[in-house]
Amino acid sequence: MNGFEFQCGTKMIFGKETELRVGEELKKQGATRVLFVYGGSSIKKSGLYGKVVKALQDAGLPFDELPGVVPNPRVSLVRKGIALCREKGIDFLLAVGGGSVIDTCKAMSFGVYYDGDVWDLISGKVKPGDRRVPVADILTLPAAGSEESDSCVISDETTHTKTGFGSPLMRPVFSIMNPELTYTLPPYQTACGSMDIMAHAMERYFSHTQNVEMTDRVTEAILTTVIHNLSVVLEKPDDYAARAEIMLCGTWAQNDMTGCGRAQDWFNHGLEHQISGFYDIAHGAGLAISFPAWMEFLCGKEECIPRLAQYAVRVWNAEMNFDNPEETAREGIKRLRGLIKEAGLPLTLSEAGVGKEKFEEIADNMTNGGSHTCGAFYAFTRDDILTLLEMMA
Repeated sequence: MNGFEFQCGTKMIFGKETELRVGEELKKQGATRVLFVYGGSSIKKSGLYGKVVKALQDAGLPFDELPGVVPNPRVSLVRKGIALCREKGIDFLLAVGGGSVIDTCKAMSFGVYYDGDVWDLISGKVKPGDRRVPVADILTLPAAGSEESDSCVISDETTHTKTGFGSPLMRPVFSIMNPELTYTLPPYQTACGSMDIMAHAMERYFSHTQNVEMTDRVTEAILTTVIHNLSVVLEKPDDYAARAEIMLCGTWAQNDMTGCGRAQDWFNHGLEHQISGFYDIAHGAGLAISFPAWMEFLCGKEECIPRLAQYAVRVWNAEMNFDNPEETAREGIKRLRGLIKEAGLPLTLSEAGVGKEKFEEIADNMTNGGSHTCGAFYAFTRDDILTLLEMMA
């Protein structure tokens, strides 16, 4: 196990009807004028919008609104929000939605106090400072884990670039998590969210760091819990217990608790960001395509097989073949693909409407034209990435 520092200061407020407490909680945190940020009409149809407005009014908190956040959130709306914060004197951001809404608020949070264009921060050209507008959220889609994470991902729709930045100060001050708010999610969104949760766990799990049994076991518990409860909620969307399990897994998979003391990979997220930057597909769908193909590619790398076999045994209850551990590893991949298919997610790029025309550009972007490799669990070269993309096609 490697040395590490870990601090997560987000207050989690979990349970039924907890969204009704948002006004009083913002007041406790010193808010005097709030920007209420959300996506489209879904929170109005569900009644959540009205509850939030009433809670803010009952707390005597003036607020402005910024709707219009979309999946793969756009820097154009971040810029609009920054201007609104400055104009209205906003001192607290309230994100009501999933990771896209929360990430939009996180980027705005630091952009308000940056004199240049916020893309400088997002792209890593400039490091974020120590001033930001605090963020709180009401989570409606368990997936990104942004409700407790210290990072955000934003897209520039004009250049088809999707990237992100982070800071220890980026974690929300508090997160309100009521599993009931996820009952009305469409099955496809539920499945995409669950795949994103699993991907966050697997990006940390696939590591060559030794003596990390505790975080291994916690990560395995997250994965097996999502696998079991996804099938439950797809059959019965209003199963509170199953929704609660998935929601909690989403947070703990991405607040970096399971990454403590170990090298982390993040190759698949980097690859998916390239794909969704060009094609605007759902993040979880892109990960559903990339992860099984990535595992299959690594079955040809002897140093990766022990961990892939362990994953198959501990997460999928595959029987260990000590004479041929690669066979065990491949059984785990087969079972992952089975879950993805059962959940209605794509297994290939063609199923997601993605062609091969950007393969060369994606490989160049990820390796700076072939000058460096990507990934910690296995170092992918430009040619490796092209091979993998063909496997995903």
